[in-house]
Amino acid sequence: MRVLYLYKDYFPVLGGIENHIKMLAEGLRTCGVETQVLVTNTINRTVAAHIEGVPVLKTARQINVSSAPVSLPFFPAVRRLEEGVDIAHLHMPYPPGELGQLLLGRSRRLVATYHSDIVRQRVLGALYRPFLWQVLRRANLIAVSNPVYIQDSPFLRHYTAKCRVIHFGIDLERFAATTAVQERAAAWRARYAGKALLLFVGRLRHYKGINVLVEAMRDVTNAHALIVGIGPMEAAWRAQAQAMGVTDRVTFLGELNDADVVALYHAADLFVLPSTNRAETLGIVQLEAMACGLPVICTELGTGTSYVNQHGVTGLVVPPRDPAALAAAIRQLAAHPDQRMHMGAAGRQRVEQEFAREVMLARVLDFYREALERP
Repeated sequence: MRVLYLYKDYFPVLGGIENHIKMLAEGLRTCGVETQVLVTNTINRTVAAHIEGVPVLKTARQINVSSAPVSLPFFPAVRRLEEGVDIAHLHMPYPPGELGQLLLGRSRRLVATYHSDIVRQRVLGALYRPFLWQVLRRANLIAVSNPVYIQDSPFLRHYTAKCRVIHFGIDLERFAATTAVQERAAAWRARYAGKALLLFVGRLRHYKGINVLVEAMRDVTNAHALIVGIGPMEAAWRAQAQAMGVTDRVTFLGELNDADVVALYHAADLFVLPSTNRAETLGIVQLEAMACGLPVICTELGTGTSYVNQHGVTGLVVPPRDPAALAAAIRQLAAHPDQRMHMGAAGRQRVEQEFAREVMLARVLDFYREALERP
């Protein structure tokens, strides 16, 4: 079986979707699937490479339109690379990728993983909508990370018969508490001794809600928030923390290497995902935190955030854009280590049973086989 993945970015660009595609492309090769990846480059130069054994073509990027990079060489590459391919696997939303597939795709079957509606960019969303309907109509099957989003999305609910729930997978070995990880975690804890450590990991995009977290931390004295990641909102949110006088309890760490990120998961006492709108469909970082035994605080968005993090079981769920409610949840978990321990253990068990990498790869293989059998 030959499979081509299409999206805008790939490793070493870090992000939930990028990591997910990398896990699929590498993991399925060990199952005998011939995988390859087509994305855009971060610069105006086309580069072909093998990354961890996976052929990856990154086409020259000319411009960015509302976070959607446009690469003119991407389009003929779709036509060329799909020759003889059994399955083209789109990761949505990426409008240029879907347009390229509609115009030039020629794989035997087309499947898509629907990560999110376009929520904020109204003009782009309006222009994209006709192509979106065409892609969903043409796709043989559609993978969705959780059952909530199938009904929540105004687009997916029209194609429920073609939707299949496939949980994102976590490489549990990556988050194991090895001796090296524990030593590095102890070093991080030593820097912020005396307070519960609150962790956020992710791209600093508009919907991540760090502005709400910064405001909430004005009313939290028993915890210190560590924010890992970079993105377009970083400067504004740093300035907000400075203006609100919370730099003594909110630290922006920027982008860190994987060893430090894993160590911080083990060093922290709780994890927070304060996202503010439906662009956050699941939050893979929640799974990563739960794999390390961390309780989670997330927001109720009507998507999959509270499907992953179960209120009162693996953590707490609060309303979005509500600094007071977020602060109260942080204070509660920061003050009750026994509650954190029980929730963290429940989260780890949930990830092992439902979100392990091996479980995901097996389900994706079945998904591909079903797509190939469909007329």
